[in-house]
Formats: sequence, structure tokens, C-alpha cells
Amino acid sequence: MNILHHIEPASLLPVNADRSSLGRRAIALIAHDAQKTAMLELVQEYRDALHGEQLIATGTTGGLIAEQTGLAVQCLASGPLGGDLQIGAQIAASQVKLVIFLRDPLCAHPHEPDIQALIKVCDIRHVPLATNTATARLCLEALSRDAEVIGAVAVTR
Repeated sequence: MNILHHIEPASLLPVNADRSSLGRRAIALIAHDAQKTAMLELVQEYRDALHGEQLIATGTTGGLIAEQTGLAVQCLASGPLGGDLQIGAQIAASQVKLVIFLRDPLCAHPHEPDIQALIKVCDIRHVPLATNTATARLCLEALSRDAEVIGAVAVTR
């Protein structure tokens, strides 16, 4: 029997984390080149819900969002240069509550292993991951109705 199946979700939190600090976890925004326009439209549509949230993004995506919307975005490295892995590390450290990753499924990506690692850490840490605008809208609707809903998902799963 694999012991990992018996780990309580709370034990996945860092030793010094408490549930009250989880409300300030970030929302990660990532978009492949062919999806950047869709990401900008999505962020504009949900600007009010995202305003006041801690936003992190891969380099180019974050720069475009900040420039086009005026929202404060912490920009990490570009995806192919390690930005996906930087976001994955923050997910593993329980610093991210939602990932919106608008992928281009019709294009090969040289950093595909990094993308798969990001998806895997979201699954392991029970962090909601939206990979298309329909799912992203569902997550952002939940966020706009009750900011605690999205933040609590990873803790209660």
C-alpha cells in the first residue's frame, strides 16, 4: 500500500503555513503566444474580480496584462526561460490558489516538460488549473462571487 494515499491535505502545507495566510495566495496567469489576446480579453472582462488580488505571470504575458489593464502583476521569467517552473515552485510552496494557463494545444513547445511539470504540481497540490477560457471564466466567476471559494479549494481537497 502506498503511504502517499494516506497523507492528509493539510500535511502538504509548509510547516510554517497556517490556513489564515492562504487567502493571500496568488493567481498565476500564463498564455502561449497564440492565446495572449484571449488572456488580455479575459483579464479585462474580470478586471474587477482580479483587482486587489496578488497576480503573478510569466514575463511577456505579465507585461502585456500590466500594460493593457493597469493591474499590478509580478512578472517572472518567460515560460521557455523557466517561468513555468518558477510558478510551479510557488505552487509547491502553497503560494498560488489558481492557475490560468491558456495553452496552445496545436503547437509544439520546446519546454513541454516544464509545462507538464506545472500541470503535475497543480494536480498534486489540488490547485485549480484552467487551460481554456471556458474553465477560466468558471473559476473567475467563483472568485468574483466569493473570493474565499477558490482559496479554500486547495486546502479542503
